[in-house]
Amino acid sequence: MSHYGTNPIPSEKPPVAIVQRPWGAFKQFVHNRECTVSLMTVEPGQQLSLQSHTARAELWIVIDDGAIVQVGDSSRGCRAGEEVWIPANEKHRLSCAPGVTSVRVLEVAFGNWQQEDIIRFDDIYSRGNPVVGGIE
Repeated sequence: MSHYGTNPIPSEKPPVAIVQRPWGAFKQFVHNRECTVSLMTVEPGQQLSLQSHTARAELWIVIDDGAIVQVGDSSRGCRAGEEVWIPANEKHRLSCAPGVTSVRVLEVAFGNWQQEDIIRFDDIYSRGNPVVGGIE
């Protein structure tokens, strides 16, 4: 059953709260809001397809140094702790440079996370478009 358009998709990155505690602090990326959270791991020399989504926007939180993130026509290397906002319908890709370490990115998706909304523009694994029930 498709649920396109049933959850609101923010046009801008939602505010991130920094909550102080006696032991330190924590960042709260989402509070009592419907979203999907995934931890993506990309192996050295590998990459996701260059893709966009019609039904969701994504906030990527880089866990490991060395992630290469493309949003639109711009690519850049990211360090641990960086946050990247990807609006709905924006082309994007996550890559890991060749080497000995994989990279992880925590994805917080706002809207409706479904494999069926992936539009692929480029894919080194020759997967077709649209994807149904596969991995991005």
